[in-house]
Amino acid sequence: MPDSVGKRQRRDVKARKAAAREELRLARNRRRQDRAAGVIREQPSDAPPPDGAEHAAAVDPQPDGPEPVREGETESDEGV
Repeated sequence: MPDSVGKRQRRDVKARKAAAREELRLARNRRRQDRAAGVIREQPSDAPPPDGAEHAAAVDPQPDGPEPVREGETESDEGV
C-alpha cells in the first residue's frame, strides 16, 4: 500500500524546511566570516538605522505644545 498523501506532504515540508535552515546557516556563516575579515562593518543591534533623520521624525510624531482637547471634553476632564 502506498504512503498516504498526508505523510508525503509532511515529508516534503520537512525537507523544504531543512533546506531553508541549511541555507540560512550558510548565509549566517558567510556573514560571520566577512565580519571577521573586515568586509562587513559590525553594527550593534541597538544602533539607529542609517537614515536617522527619518527615524527621529517617526519616533516623535507629536508636535511641541499642549495636546488638543477632544470634542466633548474640557481641560478639567483630562486628569480624571
